[in-house]
Amino acid sequence: MSVVPADALGGAAPAAGGQRVAGPAELGPRARLWPSLVAVYRAQLSRARVARIPLLFVATFQSVGIMILMRGVVDGGGEARAVVAGSAVLVVAFVALNLLAQYFGQLRASGGLDHYATLPVPPAAVVLGAAGAYASFTVPGTVVTAVFGCLLFGLPVTHLWVLVAVIPLAGAALAGLGAALGLLAPRPEFATLLGQLGMSAALLLGVLPPERMPQVVRLARDLLPSTYGVEAFARTFGERPDWGLVLGDLAVCAAVGVISLAVATWAYRRAAVR
Repeated sequence: MSVVPADALGGAAPAAGGQRVAGPAELGPRARLWPSLVAVYRAQLSRARVARIPLLFVATFQSVGIMILMRGVVDGGGEARAVVAGSAVLVVAFVALNLLAQYFGQLRASGGLDHYATLPVPPAAVVLGAAGAYASFTVPGTVVTAVFGCLLFGLPVTHLWVLVAVIPLAGAALAGLGAALGLLAPRPEFATLLGQLGMSAALLLGVLPPERMPQVVRLARDLLPSTYGVEAFARTFGERPDWGLVLGDLAVCAAVGVISLAVATWAYRRAAVR
């Protein structure tokens, strides 16, 4: 039987009197953004899965109802394209802007941010994960709304594949804005109000044909993040779409999305330390 001397133990440092004391424990590796993002996304996706059917029904039914009402006013042409494209993106706005603002507002008021602050995940992973989970529920409703609108107004369905780019880019821009509104609002009631006002702006400025708007309202429309997703989708209904303009609108939408998500991340850090 052999005895291991105390001097041979690692992690100990010599002290006065020949005794040895344990050194500070080493910290684990810092959590990386992508694994943390995936973990938060999965957790938020399973949490919101319970309410996915009401979310899909309400968001889709709202947009389909708006198109049916506008059918009696708009016959076709560019106005019909604007109505269909705006109604499809409105599904994204309802979830990514309105509901996400309410979620982060309630999370801040209930102290849920303290839970995330104790986790070894970057702030950007929390914002992106929650935004991505809520935006994922908009895909079926957006596709159903777009197909129904094309059939209702007699528009071609050839280029509906562009929704593969429109949904995530418009969703990122609106989700970042919704998260920022919820995190910056002093009370959850204000977060709900701001989210509903933002969704109303997306409804009025995105669905109504811009040709019938005053110039001042058009300028406000250009400031709305979802406008460029609506414009990109509406251009694809033409006989010969100008893909350069489509890509330009999508690029602007992507840039706005990066900015809005960065603002939401800053708002999360600001709210978490209070």
